[in-house]
Amino acid sequence: MRLLVAFLSVSLFSASGEFRRDIEFARPDGFPLTLDAWVPEGPGPFPTVIVVHGGGWEAGDKNTYVPPLFPPLIRGGFAWFTINYRLSPRFQHPAALEDVNAAIVWVKRNAGAYKVDPARIALMGESAGGHLVALAGARHTPATRVAAVVCFYCPTDLEARSKLLGSPGKNVTQLLGVTGLTPPELARMREASGITYAKRDMPPILFIHGTRDDAVPFAQSTSMCAKMKAVGASCEVFPVPDAPHGVGPWERVPAYQNYKEKMVEWLKLKMQ
Repeated sequence: MRLLVAFLSVSLFSASGEFRRDIEFARPDGFPLTLDAWVPEGPGPFPTVIVVHGGGWEAGDKNTYVPPLFPPLIRGGFAWFTINYRLSPRFQHPAALEDVNAAIVWVKRNAGAYKVDPARIALMGESAGGHLVALAGARHTPATRVAAVVCFYCPTDLEARSKLLGSPGKNVTQLLGVTGLTPPELARMREASGITYAKRDMPPILFIHGTRDDAVPFAQSTSMCAKMKAVGASCEVFPVPDAPHGVGPWERVPAYQNYKEKMVEWLKLKMQ
């Protein structure tokens, strides 16, 4: 929480608004899920971003990994929400995806109370959270459709990544309950991968990815964007040259910071 407050304190020099904490948005099977909200000053309604943290689907919460994303969103004039979701191995797929979708529905339902423009809601996620927002965007329903998605170094093709590694790895095993590369297990990975559902009417996606990411290959972003373009959907890959995995480590390198301007400009363009 101290890290989050520090980032917000810096932001308040250039913008003002209200930060609301620990609001329950869903209770699947009695498990409480909460979010934090930033509501800009002014009448609104504002373009809005729902932020989904990473952590290998097993770790983290609404205040970890993603705080570097909040100041540029505040300066850009966005309302935003950062959410918790159910983690593996206690909860396997599709629990976390269902939680992201529940957050979208909740934000739309409570748009008036938080000055949200329901026609201008975007998803943003990093790493495992990026996987979830890409998947949610691709598999949208009328109730969960959003205007845009920003996906940081996200695993978009769990089958291809597992084949490259020679095994699913601990995190995918915990998420999906698979341990090998048998045909049924590969089918399970495809079912949980955003690239599988690329279609023309999905929301546009901005993929932001470090070119030296040793956790999620850069090709995970370029491959899904290529698939999206092939079916007539809109996407863009924004490479961060030489950057590793994680916006936290990126904060220490001034050369990596241009992603923030790109992120805000792209969102404003897509949510006009």
